[in-house]
Amino acid sequence: MPSRKRRTPHRTRELVIGAVLTTAGLGLTGFGWSTPLLPLGGKAALFLGGLVLVHQGSSRLLRALLGRRIDLVFIVSMVWLVGLVLLALLAPLLPLAEHRDVAKTLLEPANMAPRLLTDHPLGTNGQGLDLLSRSLHGARTSLMISLMAVTMGTLVGGSIGVVAGYLRHGVDSVVGVLTNALLAVPPLILLIALSTFLDPSLRNMALALSLLTIPGMVRLARANTIAFAQREFVMAARLMGASRSRVMVRELVPNVILPVFSMAIVIISVLIVAEASLSFLGLGIQQPDPTWGNMIAEGEGGAMEDHPHLVLVPGAFLFLTVFSFNLLGEKAQKRWDTRSAKL
Repeated sequence: MPSRKRRTPHRTRELVIGAVLTTAGLGLTGFGWSTPLLPLGGKAALFLGGLVLVHQGSSRLLRALLGRRIDLVFIVSMVWLVGLVLLALLAPLLPLAEHRDVAKTLLEPANMAPRLLTDHPLGTNGQGLDLLSRSLHGARTSLMISLMAVTMGTLVGGSIGVVAGYLRHGVDSVVGVLTNALLAVPPLILLIALSTFLDPSLRNMALALSLLTIPGMVRLARANTIAFAQREFVMAARLMGASRSRVMVRELVPNVILPVFSMAIVIISVLIVAEASLSFLGLGIQQPDPTWGNMIAEGEGGAMEDHPHLVLVPGAFLFLTVFSFNLLGEKAQKRWDTRSAKL
C-alpha cells in the first residue's frame, strides 16, 4: 500500500507534465506552420521545436498511463508507413485535386503556399497542380518501383547466395568474382548508364534498381548459408540421403530467409532514395507523372527561394518514409539477424 501511494503522486505529476508539454508542442507546431510573420528559418525552428515537445509530452503520458516506456518514434513511424501505403493505394479513388493534367488547373492558383483549411492543404506547384495529390501519387510510383526492385533482387541474390554458400568451391569463387565486380561499379554511375539504354518505365526502373540489391543479398545469404550448413539438422538431412536441392530448399532457405528479409526492409529505403535521385536528374519517371524526385526538381532555377514548399513538401514525404523504413529494418534485424544488428 505505501508504495502504491508513493507512485500515485508521481503518476499524476507525469500526466500533468505530459499534458502540458503535448499541448504546448501542438500549439507551437501549429503556429510555426501557419504564421506569416516569420521567415522560413524561424517557422521551421518553431515547427521542429513543437514536434520535440509533442514527442516528450506524449512519451510521458504513455509511460504514466501504461507503466512502462514506449518507443513512440517507432509507433509513429509504423502509423506513417501504414497510412501512406493505404492512401497511396486508394489515391485514384480519393477526392483529391488534380495531380497530372495541367489543362484542368487553368483556374487554380499557381505556387500557392500550404493552407490546411483549403482545397490545397499542402499548396500547389507552378502549374496549379495539387501537391498533396501529387505526393500521394508519387508515393505509389516510388513504393511500387522499390518493392518490385527489392523483390527481384532478393529472390535472385538470395537464391544465388544460398547455392554459392552450400556448394562452395568453384561455384562460390565465380559468384564471388561477379559480386565483387558489380560492387566495384559506383551505384549512381551504373544507374545512369542503364537509364540511357532503358525507357523510364516502372518495370525498367525496377529492373535497374534491382541490380543494386543483388550483391548485398548474395553476400548475406551466402554467409548465413555457410553458418547453417554446419548445423546438426543439415548434417542429419544429408546423412538420411536428401539431395542437395532438397537440403537447400527444405533446410537452409527457411533459416536464411529471415535475416535476408530484414535486410530487404532496409534496402527499400535505399532504393526509394535512388529512384528519387534518378527522377531528380531527369533520368527516371518523367513529368507530368509525379514522383518525389521530379517534384523536388521543380524547385530548381530559383523557384525554391520564392516558393520553398515546392521542395519541402515532397522532401518531407521522402524523409519520413525513408526514416520509417530504416527504423523498421533496424527492429527486424535486431529480432531476426542479431549479427548484422551489432555492426
